[in-house]
Amino acid sequence: MPDELIAPPGLKGIAVADTVLGDVRGQEGFFHYRQHDAAELARERTLEDVWTLQLNGALPPHAALIDPGVHRTLPDGVGDLVDSAADCMVNPMSTLRVGILAVADREGRGESLDRSEAELYDDALRLAAVVPTILARHHRRRLGHDPVAPDPSIGHAADFLRMATGTMPSSAAARAVEQYLVATVDHGFNASTFTGRVVASTGADMAGSLVAAVGALTGPLHGGAPSRCIEMIDEIETPERAAAWVAGALERGDKIMGFGHAVYRAEDPRGVVLRAAAETLAATLGDAGEDLVRRAAGIESEILAALAAWKPDQRIVTNVEFWAGVVLELAGLPRAMFTPTFSVSRSIGWSAHVIEQVGVGKIIRPSARYVGPEPVVSEPV
Repeated sequence: MPDELIAPPGLKGIAVADTVLGDVRGQEGFFHYRQHDAAELARERTLEDVWTLQLNGALPPHAALIDPGVHRTLPDGVGDLVDSAADCMVNPMSTLRVGILAVADREGRGESLDRSEAELYDDALRLAAVVPTILARHHRRRLGHDPVAPDPSIGHAADFLRMATGTMPSSAAARAVEQYLVATVDHGFNASTFTGRVVASTGADMAGSLVAAVGALTGPLHGGAPSRCIEMIDEIETPERAAAWVAGALERGDKIMGFGHAVYRAEDPRGVVLRAAAETLAATLGDAGEDLVRRAAGIESEILAALAAWKPDQRIVTNVEFWAGVVLELAGLPRAMFTPTFSVSRSIGWSAHVIEQVGVGKIIRPSARYVGPEPVVSEPV
């Protein structure tokens, strides 16, 4: 293959498809869902509104509002399967993959190549809607608690918190988590979204595409960082210790979780939204909540200064994971549930991308450049 056709590592800067679902403008520190500023949506709109935008093409009232509540209940037998999976699988993301496949199989949700537009839409809504139910059930089973059935009368974010913790969350906690979910529904052709689209391009079923995307999300360089960020804050303890901690980490060649991004060179707008969400939620929690936010802000400032001194020719910014960890911690979710919570929102974006990719009707099949030893070519007999 000619050298000029070789893409850069990680396909950086290469557009591999057309999409109407959104985009990320890293130099500007801006991202959008369809034609709407995504950060503004996170500040002003509900998750159901944004779900409607991504699947129905417009915000309410210009499109019929999606109601995921009626789709959250697991079909007969799948709850027992999730319980059995949770008994032998510690990682909730493993059980999530089992659960998604089980729902699709039980309900006969076949390959996308054979599904009508209406059926594929129903697959997208149904399978994204059961994600919090599966995750919360796994979590409670691991703790030895009975599962909490979904309540279709309350919002998706609040019901996820209620099913996971066993108690109705405060309106402040539910709204903070909802803002996190809205801010992470979609984000360009990230690794998990691209993975889901590759699988969808083969004509596979919606469940297969979502499960493949979940696998990509489990990687700590993609969706696994919020818990590591809050653990880093715990380890550093105070802003005064941050500079020395960063210096040691850089000397060892460790990654500083929560800082730097593959696309953003300006401030990550998701982090801006979530910092404000953390401050608002902390104000309702008293001294402990406000102390965490103050320490996080101070540590963030010191880490940014240390990174600027380390690489003065680059702008390394705080990414969404840093303040996501703080928000989810303040909301009372256990750290093992941080990455799974990411999948609650991103499954909405994945399913919209699957629908879009299926409409393309062409398999994604790039080439690779062979760089091994020259093969031995046998002479014809």
